[in-house]
Amino acid sequence: MIEAVLIGADLIGAEIEGCDLRQASLSRADMAGASLTNSDCSLSRLEGTNLSEATLHSSKFRSAELGSARLLEARIRECDFRGAVLTAAGLNQSNVFDTSFADTNMEGAVFYHSHMQLCRFIGAIATDANFGNAHLESCDLRGAALSGSKFYRAELTRSCLGRTLMAGCDLREAKLGGVDFTGATLTNALLEGAVLFAADLRGADLRGARGMTGLQLSQARTDSDTVLPSGARGPYLRGSGAERPA
Repeated sequence: MIEAVLIGADLIGAEIEGCDLRQASLSRADMAGASLTNSDCSLSRLEGTNLSEATLHSSKFRSAELGSARLLEARIRECDFRGAVLTAAGLNQSNVFDTSFADTNMEGAVFYHSHMQLCRFIGAIATDANFGNAHLESCDLRGAALSGSKFYRAELTRSCLGRTLMAGCDLREAKLGGVDFTGATLTNALLEGAVLFAADLRGADLRGARGMTGLQLSQARTDSDTVLPSGARGPYLRGSGAERPA
């Protein structure tokens, strides 16, 4: 089905297995509840496509266009979205396992209450995305651009966010225990009530970060390359007041 034109097609509940849909046009198609297994949708156009409650397994979406696509409650397993465009896509309450989103553009995408495990977002652009109440377990977000994104009450257990750009992110009440933030930019981030036990903040820039307490910072790992909320260099010393922005 290479370069097939299926714009606005009714594919509700369709079972698509082992198909070649490279460069196909599926914009605004209704694929709610569909099953897509071992198929190749690389370079395909899926803008505004409804994939709610769909099952995507071992399929490729490399450099595909999925802007404003709906993947609500989708089950995604072992898929490849490298280089895809997912701007303003909705993945609310989706369940994603062992999937690559490396180098994707997902500005303004919504991952509210999604559950993601062993996923890779290396080099992804996810500015102003919403990960509120999401669960990201053992995910790799190294080098991702996440400025302005919301992680309110999210859980990032054992995830790596080294060298990420997270300026102005909302991390209030997030569970960040054991998370790797080495070299990350967290300037002006909101961290009120965040759990930072054993979080690695070596080399991180926390200048202007708000809502932090001395207890939070003392439970995290800082070093001489850490820039504390006050603008002073670390490591953080309890009682120094460096947890308060200048």
